[in-house]
Amino acid sequence: GCHLGHNSELSKLPSTIDSLGVTSTLSLSLSCLSLPLPPTEDDVDLEALVNDMNSSFESLYSTCSSVQSESVPLLQHNGQHSTTSPKQRRRRSQPMHILAVRRLQEEEQQLRTSSLPAIPNPFPELSGSPVLSPGSLPPCQPSGTYIINIFSEDGMGKVVEIPADMTARDLCQLLVYKSHCVDDNSWALVEHHPLLGLERCLEDHELVVQVQASMTSEGRFLFRKNYAKYEFFRNPLNFFPEHMVAWCQETNGAIPPSQLLQNFLNSSSCPEIQAFLYVKEMGRKSWKKLYVFLRRSGLYFSTKGTSKEPRHLQLLADLEDSNVFTVTTGKKLHSAPTDYEFCIKPNKRTELKELRMLCTEDEQSRTSWMTAFRLFKYGIVLYQNYKIPQQRKTLSHFSTPVRSVSENSLVAMDFSGRIGRVIDNPLEAQSAAMEEGNAWRKRSQRMNILGSPSPLHPCLLNSVIHRTQLWFHGRITREESHRMIHQQGQVDGLFLLRDSQSNPKAFVLTLCHHQKIKHFQILPCEEDGQIFFSLDDGSTKFTDLIQLVEFYQLNRGVLPCKLKHPCTLVAL
Repeated sequence: GCHLGHNSELSKLPSTIDSLGVTSTLSLSLSCLSLPLPPTEDDVDLEALVNDMNSSFESLYSTCSSVQSESVPLLQHNGQHSTTSPKQRRRRSQPMHILAVRRLQEEEQQLRTSSLPAIPNPFPELSGSPVLSPGSLPPCQPSGTYIINIFSEDGMGKVVEIPADMTARDLCQLLVYKSHCVDDNSWALVEHHPLLGLERCLEDHELVVQVQASMTSEGRFLFRKNYAKYEFFRNPLNFFPEHMVAWCQETNGAIPPSQLLQNFLNSSSCPEIQAFLYVKEMGRKSWKKLYVFLRRSGLYFSTKGTSKEPRHLQLLADLEDSNVFTVTTGKKLHSAPTDYEFCIKPNKRTELKELRMLCTEDEQSRTSWMTAFRLFKYGIVLYQNYKIPQQRKTLSHFSTPVRSVSENSLVAMDFSGRIGRVIDNPLEAQSAAMEEGNAWRKRSQRMNILGSPSPLHPCLLNSVIHRTQLWFHGRITREESHRMIHQQGQVDGLFLLRDSQSNPKAFVLTLCHHQKIKHFQILPCEEDGQIFFSLDDGSTKFTDLIQLVEFYQLNRGVLPCKLKHPCTLVAL
């Protein structure tokens, strides 16, 4: 260790330190000396010196750190200057104040982390398209691409990679393009919760990735038809009966039909839906019949009869952070008093007790409440979504769907010569088609006489050709046909055909009219050895079911309305 000389050597220290302007280096350099020292009478009492300077160490530390770039000679030992770097002085100095120790530890930690090498990503291909799981999205605006699972009515799924800004309308048109469906702007993406028995049709402008992030693990997306999505724009009076609609600024008077939708879409007007509803109590199985009001500010119920005074109104649900769902298993799961139940669910992962369950007396009332909820929440955005398909706007995410094969790629050809030629004259093409049709009939009749009927014999073809149509669903039950009609909108003219359960040779037409489902039996009848199909006991006969459907699409006949919308299913 170092050895101090006579006191005369130390007497020169104060002037040296003062000339340097450094007062902290003394305590730091003295701590470099090895302790304990041999006990002599001329030695300096270092313990007393350190104790005196300990009280001002915090200020001394800052001064010391300001002169890190310089090396100051402190003591001369054997004619040499004893120099110590600032880092070494900090490391050996004693005693240390607790705040200074913490600062030094933080600085060393920063130096250590900054000097570590960067660890490469072992899976760079997964960074661009992470698998979307519930709750994995941050609350900020999403970006990149995500994996979405879409399910069809038969339970089969399809994995689709979509960008984060893809809307529900864009995804539906992408699925239409990939599945080769008819694009009639009636396809919809449905948010389905099987354990809760809830489902709703996504609005066209909603971002699919954001909806997926708020769904639970058991939730899924379904791809199906929904003809009633914008039906209220075409027939508003059927959706909003006058006894359910009131205006806050008026006490009486009928609603002008021309102003009905304008008042719903205009944010400055104050329409209101009011009626008695069955409301399920929170956390209980019991239901209460209350007078409920739906306004732009939320859903309220009156604690005193039908009173609208503010002191008698209590908030049931908020519109801004909620969505309205149809309840498919109301009686079984929630002991609902009727089959017409709907639910208001917050936009988050919620438990069953947090849902607001409501029930109406009929289907029209339930449709009115759910439609008014959508109009109050989205307003003019729904009308813009309704108008976009009519304006034929192009989408940027994928190319235009394939054109129809019928009128775009088929031409009349003449193969009578050695080389085929295109028939440009329409009269010549029509006569060629008639000649070919007559030749086909003669050939089939000749084969039938010889006892070897053609596989395309008219009698056989007429009995099975309907099975290729999208509106024919084979041997499904009456209850399944009801479920399909309910799911696809319950609009006037929605129909399907199926095999009859009571008569194996007959068929059934299932038709929706005024939100009621009716069934009409199609019976076969024989005339001159040929089988015909009739819906009115033989008054109007058709050779096959395709002719029957096409006739009633143009003529109402004995039906309550024309056949407008085929109830179709698609396999993804």
